[in-house]
Formats: sequence, structure tokens, C-alpha cells
Amino acid sequence: MTLPEKTSAGDVAAAFEERFGFPPAGVWAAPGRVNLLGEHTDYVGGFVLPVALPQQTYAAVGLRYDGILSCASTLTDERVELPVSELAPGSVRNWAAYPAGVVWALRSARHDVGGADVLIGGDVPLGAGLSSSAALECALGLALDELHGLHLGRAELALMCQHAENAFVGMPSGVMDQMASLCCQENYALYLDCRSLKGELIPFALAEHDLELLVIDTRVAHKLVSGAYADRRMSVEEAAMALGVRSLRDVTTGELGSALDKVDERLRPRTRHVVTENARVGIAVDLMRGGYYAALGQLMTMSHASLRDDYEVSCPELDTAVDTAMQAGALGARMTGGGFGGCAIALVPSAQRTSVEQAVTAAFAEQGFRAPHVFSVTASAGAQRAQ
Repeated sequence: MTLPEKTSAGDVAAAFEERFGFPPAGVWAAPGRVNLLGEHTDYVGGFVLPVALPQQTYAAVGLRYDGILSCASTLTDERVELPVSELAPGSVRNWAAYPAGVVWALRSARHDVGGADVLIGGDVPLGAGLSSSAALECALGLALDELHGLHLGRAELALMCQHAENAFVGMPSGVMDQMASLCCQENYALYLDCRSLKGELIPFALAEHDLELLVIDTRVAHKLVSGAYADRRMSVEEAAMALGVRSLRDVTTGELGSALDKVDERLRPRTRHVVTENARVGIAVDLMRGGYYAALGQLMTMSHASLRDDYEVSCPELDTAVDTAMQAGALGARMTGGGFGGCAIALVPSAQRTSVEQAVTAAFAEQGFRAPHVFSVTASAGAQRAQ
């Protein structure tokens, strides 16, 4: 896994014309995301707090009228051609399952979507837990929405893209990634209720506070379609059934003690994480409104401990990144994304940015890990037509 070179809409448009022999109808862009707080809470209808990344995935698209979806990527010379009428869950096993899934989801909802030529490119790191798959889905979904005049709302389109990932690709994720990619705005975090899909933009202009958000890519690729992620989701669903609630989102921290007494011992740590993580998101929003970023950092670190100990989705590289960043002066740090690899984030004073990066890099070398990629990000805008 390497950090992609900076890519522009023009680069992807030129690659499309070279590959297909004519210019695209347009290029659409959707960002990756990092989640400040609210991990593994979206699929219980809970609360999350993501920001969109400056890094984008681009979809250059042209319509075709022979019923064929032709998918290409700047990362490979391969072109995958699929009859749209034959798309079905499990029918596509490689990377093309993501664009194919979006077409299938729209058609399953009785939208008149036919064939297309699609070229995917961009600079969202792959396999790093920064939601490159959702960015791809949202860029293509937005393109097809515009080209076919579907006039879908952002939340409706996010649900379509989530359905593509859940039912077609086979990843049982929540809707946070797609909502973040489609609905975030520059200098704001998205406070999202994943049950109602109601969102509120919370100011997150760190430069005004002499702060930076560092992403520490551990370069440990995570593969969430494997059983560990699905096992966590089944555990919290089982706990909700035992408690007689719709989901663990409906259990408050005040009810947590009695709830833990009612669930099987093996489910207690998972239950504790989800309930306390939901509460941390609400507290974080109040702190951000008041500009209390040091306290926000403490919540981030508490979240990591919960993900590490109760939800057991961290790994040695993520723990090293978090612990070292804190020792080097970060206000807070945590893993972000589904876990089992991927990235950590650290909220750091701008004056400490270099020392934190150097300390993490040195700690990885001392542990014999691959050198991490460390880069600063700002809260950026959601998906849009780029060309």
C-alpha cells in the first residue's frame, strides 16, 4: 500500500479519453473520510462525527446505449465489461464490484440506469480505512444521478451506495462513509444520527486554533469483508435482542450497568463500547461548539482504548501510533475506520506536528514495522461535479 500521487479531475478525464477514445461526459469527485469519534456505531443507528478528506476519488463517465457497463481504473490496464441486465450480488468478484454494485442498486430501485463507460482514479489511499470504496460509490452515484436526471437527494443516494456495498459487494457496513462523502462541508465535521440520517455541521476549522489533524497510515491493509467485522456486528445485534431493544443505540450510559448484567458475558465488552462511544460523540459535539479541543482530544484517546480493549479491533501498529503520538505531544489520538489495520488520527498543536511525525516514524522502525505514511488533513467538501 502506497500513498497515491496527487490526482486531478483533468488527469482522470485525460486517462478516460486515452482508454476509451473519446472524452467523458463529465468527471465527478467524492472524498474519503476520517471519523473523529463514533466508531462501530453507525450500523446500530448510532451517532458519528466524520470529516471529509482533501483526497478525492474521481469517476469519469460517459453513457452508452448497448446495456454494457465498461469499468476501467487508472491503477490497472484491465477493462471489465458487464451486461447491466445480468448484474446480481456475487456476480462480480474483483474491484469492479463497487461500480457494478452502484448500477445494480439504482436499477433495483427502479431507476432507469443503463450502460456506461467508467474510469476510476484518485488519491484516496486504498485499504487504509479512509473509505476509498464509499468515495468510489458516491462519485459514480452522483455521476449517474446527474446524467440520468434522477434528482436523488444526498441522503437517498447515500443509502443507494450503502445498499450496493452491503448487498452487492457483501460488506455489512453502516451508512456513515457514504453520508460523509456526500454531505460534509469544508471546515466542518458532520454530526450524524445514523438512524434518522439527520445531520448537523459542527465547526472544525483547526487552523484557527493552531491545531492540525494528522493521519497516520500504518500501511497495514485491512480487509473488512472477512469475518471479523461481521462478527462484531452480529455480537451487538445479539446483545440488542437480549435486551429487548431495537439496537444498542437505545441504551443510555445510565442504563449500561443493568444492561451488562442481562447480556451474555462474551457480549459485555462489545455492548460497553457501543453505548459509551455513542455518548462520547454527543459530549464531543458540545466541546467542539465551545472550542474545547484539549478535552476533545481526551475523548479521542478514550475511544481508542475502548476500541482496543472492549471491541478488539486495533492492532500493534495502531496502538504504537496512538501511544507514541500522545507521548510526543498530541492532544488526543485514536484509530479511525473499521480497524484491523488502516489509519490512526492524532489531534496535535501545529508546533508539535513535526515532532509527532518523527516520533511515530522512529517508533515504527524500533518495532520493526513498515514505515508509516503521516500527513495532515483539513475538513473538506463533499462530493461534487469536478469537470
